[in-house]
Amino acid sequence: MKNVYTMTARVDPAVRWWLLLAGVGPLVLLLLIGFAVGHPIYLGFIGLMLGVLGALITLTRRAERAAYQQIEGTPGAAGQALKTLRRGWTVTDEPVAMDPRTRDLVFRAVGRPGVVLVSDGPVPRVNRLLEGERRRVTRVLPDVPVHLLRTGRGDDLVPVGKLPRRVMRLKPTLTRAEVSAVNKRLRALGGIKMPVPKGIDPMRARPDRKASRGR
Repeated sequence: MKNVYTMTARVDPAVRWWLLLAGVGPLVLLLLIGFAVGHPIYLGFIGLMLGVLGALITLTRRAERAAYQQIEGTPGAAGQALKTLRRGWTVTDEPVAMDPRTRDLVFRAVGRPGVVLVSDGPVPRVNRLLEGERRRVTRVLPDVPVHLLRTGRGDDLVPVGKLPRRVMRLKPTLTRAEVSAVNKRLRALGGIKMPVPKGIDPMRARPDRKASRGR
């Protein structure tokens, strides 16, 4: 708990005041009520327990927010956020699409709402990568809903810290058996398809014979 508090306070200095309010507030309130009704010890004990519980909940939420603030804007942040989804979701460990030049990424999660593709990179640069992955999924799963989410801050963008909640709010449309079938079909797609530089056909590439003779 000390390590969690230290990490959180480094990013969110106001956490100490929130913890004080959440911990001491219920205790003081119930003590006042206890003196008024003649049961200060009983209600004071309840206030103490509520204060400890409130402080723990507050620290957990502020720590989670601080953790997202630390990773926001770094490559792979969207993938880390998706891994916090609860049971019923399958999240790829690695990105399903990537631009090696810009390091833009696309991550995938599968659940009862369908397939969720999440971009990790600036808009509109990442739109082409995201749309390409949507077409790839739709070719093998034409009847499964595909949701596109773009992380970031601004209109129509989802902050990394709010990404899990946004995904969980999507409306379920598939059964558990259908989700399992979708996962099997998607595994057949394989991993990242690295783009081939324009003007180069690897099937027709020939070795540099002059360079070989020079050696």
